[in-house]
Amino acid sequence: MSLLSKTERASDFVNKYFVVWVVAASVLALYRPDAVTWIGAYISPLLGVVMLGMGLTLTPADLRRIVDRPRDVFIGSLAQWTVMPLAAYGLVQLFSLPAELGIGLILLGAAPGGTSSNVMTYLGKGDVALSVAITSLTTVVAPVVMPAWVLLLAGTEIQVTFAEMFQEIVFIVLLPVVAGLTARQLLERVAPTAAEASLAVFPSISVLAIVVIVAAVVGLNAENILTVSAVAVAAMVAHNLIGLSSGYAIGRAANMPEDRVRATVFEVGWQNSGLATALAVAFFSPLAALLPALFSVWQLVLGPALATYFARNTEGEREPTRESDAVSVD
Repeated sequence: MSLLSKTERASDFVNKYFVVWVVAASVLALYRPDAVTWIGAYISPLLGVVMLGMGLTLTPADLRRIVDRPRDVFIGSLAQWTVMPLAAYGLVQLFSLPAELGIGLILLGAAPGGTSSNVMTYLGKGDVALSVAITSLTTVVAPVVMPAWVLLLAGTEIQVTFAEMFQEIVFIVLLPVVAGLTARQLLERVAPTAAEASLAVFPSISVLAIVVIVAAVVGLNAENILTVSAVAVAAMVAHNLIGLSSGYAIGRAANMPEDRVRATVFEVGWQNSGLATALAVAFFSPLAALLPALFSVWQLVLGPALATYFARNTEGEREPTRESDAVSVD
């Protein structure tokens, strides 16, 4: 067996048991917070590693889809940009969440789509090309959209400027994504084997980075987690369910094929919780990062279950959009 094959198998093993690593790391952090709290200072760079991995998975063709099929990409992105921040704000008011927890939920709602939505769309036999295009677009414009929503919805409670948050998101999201995209193109031209190895290794590196981020947040909140209000957790779960159901309703209302509806479901409902966590720690407090961190665990439980349901109900539906269809003008 070649070294590349062994690497791919090891990476697949790490990815397959993602939720196991997250739960195990969270339990360790809960009972030995001193072992992980020091990682809190490195959450932003760790997220940068995750976003670099996302950039490596992208190709120019993925970005061209934004232009080639604007209708569904715009509908999915607009839904993600509006439904989730407004739902977060509404739930904060409805459940009367404490200020720091409320800011965390608003950060989660204002975050761009998470990369795990692409995986869930694939597992659920949805339109992966559409999913990647929406994730790419919402991520690229996150430095503008996310600070704008956070300042609008929580402006009276925070002392952060638009410029400060814009700069932070550029450094931990946009620049690593662009660097990953560029590195892949260069490697594929001059060292195809290295490019293939990078694609095999980086998903597992991203998984481990997210596990470490969640562990750090759990450790920093060890005293608060066992006493966190069930109402706060219910608000986080309700926020996710609103996103998923809205994605489905919007996809249907837009008369999308079933595979694109599924992609829209995951794109609207799945947030980049790592980014919300990093910004919460950087600008607010560990407590503000608690709900985004818990969402990282929640989506690893609900996501595969929903994807499995979609996959088992594919018979009789239109087949997922072929790659040749994915770049057609809508």
